[in-house]
Amino acid sequence: MSSTVITIPNEDEITLNKKKTCQFAPLSIVSSIISMQSKPDMRKVIHSIKVGIALVLVSLLYLLDPLYKQVGDNALWAIMTVVVIFEFSAGATLGKGLNRGIGTILGGGLGCLAAILADEVGGIGNIIIVGISVFVFGAAATYSRLVPSIKRRYEYGAVIFILTFNLVVVSGLRADKIIKLARERLSTICMGFAICIFINLLIFPMWASDELHNSLATRFEKLACCIEECLEEYFRIVNEKENQLSANFSSCKSVLQSKSNDESLVNFSRWEPWHGKFGFSYPWDKYQQIGDATRELAVTIVSLQGCLQYPGQPSPAIRQSIKEPCEVVGSSLVWTLRQLGGSIMKMERCRPKALMASKSHSTNIELSLVTSHSILGAAENGEGLAMASFVFLLMKLVEEVEVLAKEVDELGELASFQTK
Repeated sequence: MSSTVITIPNEDEITLNKKKTCQFAPLSIVSSIISMQSKPDMRKVIHSIKVGIALVLVSLLYLLDPLYKQVGDNALWAIMTVVVIFEFSAGATLGKGLNRGIGTILGGGLGCLAAILADEVGGIGNIIIVGISVFVFGAAATYSRLVPSIKRRYEYGAVIFILTFNLVVVSGLRADKIIKLARERLSTICMGFAICIFINLLIFPMWASDELHNSLATRFEKLACCIEECLEEYFRIVNEKENQLSANFSSCKSVLQSKSNDESLVNFSRWEPWHGKFGFSYPWDKYQQIGDATRELAVTIVSLQGCLQYPGQPSPAIRQSIKEPCEVVGSSLVWTLRQLGGSIMKMERCRPKALMASKSHSTNIELSLVTSHSILGAAENGEGLAMASFVFLLMKLVEEVEVLAKEVDELGELASFQTK
C-alpha cells in the first residue's frame, strides 16, 4: 500500500508567503483592473470624452461675450439640448435630435398661433381659447404616444411637442414678444443639435447598425455551441452517482434577453445615414424578424436542459441506440447555423444544403425509435418517454433552423448580399 507524503511549511515560510502576498496585492489589483479594460469599455471612455467636448463647445455660448450677446440666457437651451440628446450611438443621437427639433417647431408654431388667437379675442375668451387648445393638443399628442408605430420612433418628439406647446401658450398670456422668444430658443436648440451631430458623426462615430449587425451574426455561433454541448452532455458516459449538468446555457439565455436591445438598435439604425456597407432603405425590420427566430430557437435549446436534468434519464446503453442519428442531425444543425452566421457577418448569400439532409436524418431518428421499440418498452421509470422527449426537441430544432435559414435568405435578397 503506497503512502502519500505531505510537506507542512514551518512558521517562517508561512510568514514570508503572507508578506509576499501583501507586498504584491496592489500590483494584482492594478493588473486585474487593466485586464477588465475590454473593447466595449474603451468605447464608453471615448463616448464620455465626446460628451465632454460637446459640453465645452456649447458652454462657449456663455463664456464668450460676443456669443453671449447674441443668444443671452437662451444659451441654457443649447446646453440642455446637448445633455439630453447626446447618446452613445449616432442613430440614437440623430433620432432624439430630430424628434426634439420637430417637436419644438410644431409645438412652438401651434403655440404661437393659439396665443395670438387668444390675444386677439381678449378678456375671458383669452382664457377659454388657451384652455381648449391645451386640452385638445395635449390629449391628441398623448394619444399618439400610445400608438405603437409612433411610440417606437416619435415618442420623444411627442413629449417635446406637449412641453413646448404648453410653455408657449401659457407664457403667451403675459408675454408680448412670444414669437421672438420662440425663435431665439429654437436657434439655440439648433446650435446644440449641430454640435452633437458634428462630434458624434465625425469623431469616432459609433453606429447602432454595426452593433446590431455584429450581435445578430455572432448569435448563431452561440446557439451552435449550445447544441453541441447538449448532445455531448446527453451521450456522455457518467457514473451513476454523478448528476451534475456540465452544459452551459448562459449564452442561450442571453439570446432570450436580447429582444429589447434588438428593438432599440433597429430603431436607432433607421435614423442613421448611409455609411460603410449599409445604404439607404436597408431592411432593418428583417433583422428584427431574424432576432425573433433566434429567440424561438433558443427557447427550444433551453428546453433540452429539462431533458438533461431529468432524474429518470435512460441508461447509457439505451441512449447509445440513437446516438449516431442524433449526432448526425446535431452536426448538420451546428454547421448550418455557423454558415448562416457567416453569411450575415460577411454579407454573402448562401443556401445551406445541409437543411434538406438534416430533415432526412430526422426521419432516421424516427425509424431508429421504431426499430428500438422493444428497448423503449422495456425501459422502466419513464426512461423511454424521457428519450422520446429529447428526440422530439431535436426534431423541432430542425424545423426552426429551416425557418431561420429562409429568413436569412430573404435578408440576403432584400439587402443585395453578394452571392458566393
